[in-house]
Amino acid sequence: MGGTYYLYRTLRQLDIDALEARLLEAMLANQPDIDELEQRLITEEVAERVERLRAELEEEIRRRLVEDRGHEAVAQTLRKPLTEELDLMHATRSDLAAIEEIVGPLTRKLAARLAQKRRNQDRGRLDFRKTVRTSLASGGVPLEPRFKNKRPHKPELFLVCDISGSMATFARFTLQFTYAMASQFSKLRAFVFVDAVDEVTDFLKPGTDFKEALGRISTEADVVWLDGHSDYGHAFAQFSERYGREITPRSTVIITGDARNNYREPREAHLADISASAKSLYWLNPEPTSYWDSGDSVMSRYARYCDEVFEVRNLRQLESFVESIAVERHTIRKRAVRPASGRGNRTASKNILNYTP
Repeated sequence: MGGTYYLYRTLRQLDIDALEARLLEAMLANQPDIDELEQRLITEEVAERVERLRAELEEEIRRRLVEDRGHEAVAQTLRKPLTEELDLMHATRSDLAAIEEIVGPLTRKLAARLAQKRRNQDRGRLDFRKTVRTSLASGGVPLEPRFKNKRPHKPELFLVCDISGSMATFARFTLQFTYAMASQFSKLRAFVFVDAVDEVTDFLKPGTDFKEALGRISTEADVVWLDGHSDYGHAFAQFSERYGREITPRSTVIITGDARNNYREPREAHLADISASAKSLYWLNPEPTSYWDSGDSVMSRYARYCDEVFEVRNLRQLESFVESIAVERHTIRKRAVRPASGRGNRTASKNILNYTP
């Protein structure tokens, strides 16, 4: 195993994001009468302490690996990846800043690439009458075929993101990247959840400052139902009840999260209902596939109702996924079915892919 894997496992066990939140809460609780500036200074101090802890952990892991394997072997496994290949869940503050800088250029290049692909796909069936009329004007030589213009297909997207704990950073970049590509979709709606779900589409209107939108989502979105710990089952039940009737056979639903349900009831029948109503349902999981179904992860329980489940841990993988759905041919598929909970009866299928472009 490489050093990156050991670092990931250590940070996963410690739950650095939760540790930072608890430390900040404890420090603010001891100073209830501080003003906004003092609170900001404390927040920055906590972030710096956690960043130092992360750096010290990485250094200790490197030291132990060198003792065990030697400098040369460790140098190969701990090479610095490209910015677009950095793990979004466990990037440092400096890494996150670097990732932030390349989102814009990356999405612009992708939009240009998609536009070219659509132009190449826009040629429809042969227009016989137009071909004949055109050829008569030139005496029939040369014969230049004319084609009917096809109506360009742009998918309708429902993006549903887990924003609890360590998932918040992954959700942030998924939302930012997808909304930067909004022109590639006929409709784009965004939802966030912890143990309850709320729509945040209005927070992300065109021209909105994304950092400001994130601030509003974190403070205004109604995502806590019971205790603020992930509950996918309740979130899916709520989503199905509130928004399920708005999902049509032209809708693509994308769920992002680690499927860690805190040992609560998965209630996958509600995901089955959502899937039965949609054209496609995809799940993006930022954890390594080796962690799926470990501990409180119920990934395979939900995967049965997804068209595909992808491991997406960095911008490069996210870019490839967005490109694949943006140019996906539109067909309303008739599926074999199996009863879920009354609103749909689609047969469950399992297709888990390690999405590495």
